[in-house]
Amino acid sequence: MNVDELVRDAFHEQAADSVPVPPSFADRVLAVRRRRRSRRIASTAAVTAAVIAVAVAVPLLNSGGDDVRPASEMNKSDIIGHPNQSPPKDLIAAGDTVLAAFWVHKSVKQPGGDVVRTRTYGLLDQKTGKYEKAKWAYLDVAPGTRTAAVLEGELPAKRIGLLDMITGKVERWIPMDRGVASVSFSPDGTKLVATTYNKNPDRDFADHKQNVNGKEVPGPVQSRTGFTIVDVDSGKSDWHKVADKPDEFGWFGNSREDFDWSHDGKLVYANRAMQPSREYYDLNGEEAAWPAEERALTYAEAGLSPDGKLAAGEFAGGGKEVAVAVNDAKTGKRVAKLPAQQLLAWADDKRLVAWGCDPERCSGKGEFRNQLLLVTMGTNQVVPLSDFRKASDDYPGRWTPLFSSR
Repeated sequence: MNVDELVRDAFHEQAADSVPVPPSFADRVLAVRRRRRSRRIASTAAVTAAVIAVAVAVPLLNSGGDDVRPASEMNKSDIIGHPNQSPPKDLIAAGDTVLAAFWVHKSVKQPGGDVVRTRTYGLLDQKTGKYEKAKWAYLDVAPGTRTAAVLEGELPAKRIGLLDMITGKVERWIPMDRGVASVSFSPDGTKLVATTYNKNPDRDFADHKQNVNGKEVPGPVQSRTGFTIVDVDSGKSDWHKVADKPDEFGWFGNSREDFDWSHDGKLVYANRAMQPSREYYDLNGEEAAWPAEERALTYAEAGLSPDGKLAAGEFAGGGKEVAVAVNDAKTGKRVAKLPAQQLLAWADDKRLVAWGCDPERCSGKGEFRNQLLLVTMGTNQVVPLSDFRKASDDYPGRWTPLFSSR
């Protein structure tokens, strides 16, 4: 995907006919898109790969009951990789991190001309250690990878399901008094932050046209209303009003601007397309200052290391070099440069799961080919965890990983 295609794709997420497009629109779009798509890097990767394939041992489990142990716990191998699988079929894990799920987008035309971007998930079945197809509208996985919070039907949903990842059944539904379009577990798994919307942020509306490359097509509508903090145990919830914020040009950014948790779980935040790139709130809905320990964070999905001392950075290569930075969380100074393309999750304080780029396809010619890698700071050892990212019959799109802890 080239830069023009990135910008064109991003325009599909903007209500371009409602406000004037700011002069720096393309740069801002590309900045926001970095958390979801791979950056174009006109270079070839020169990395040393230690290739291993660790087969997932399918445990002999009892037929039901509370004594059943999850597959991610039964297989205690430090690295569980399947470099011959994409999308993955069997459990992938490294250190304390497990690939809990992955998903693909598909645009589905609706009666009347609207278009809805639907998700199809591959969710880890903790009884078998395999990823099973699941058509939830949205989900997140709790620390420990035993429970998933799921949303059903077209968004926004009016209830949150708590799904047991061993039985595959929803054990309990938590009703919501406002429509919810995303959920995220707190670092300790005791709470959820649910982002509320008046409309589906993944729907493009035929009566809200936007201009894409000179063509009028259905466009999204900004409709975020706020966030709800949900106590998982009791189901009690508190909603706080936080609408989308425009910049000085009146541009709102993406129609989906979901809330997530700070590293310590004391605040929630949403990414923004303009500076400052994050907005923080306390759990009572009051706007909060950007935490000092998170000042060095960028759009890199890995965020802070488990000990909070390091921050995943972004592209740090040049010329033919493909590399990404790791920075000191307090000072923002670079402490390491890793042979990868995008940092996704920390396996521990020294190793990260990342997207790597096929050297033959990183030259800017054709579509990127990415695979999951485990990269070690200090040695720059690279271990493939999956095959190169591609679509399949069950998952017709480039899959996006979702990580949790073992």
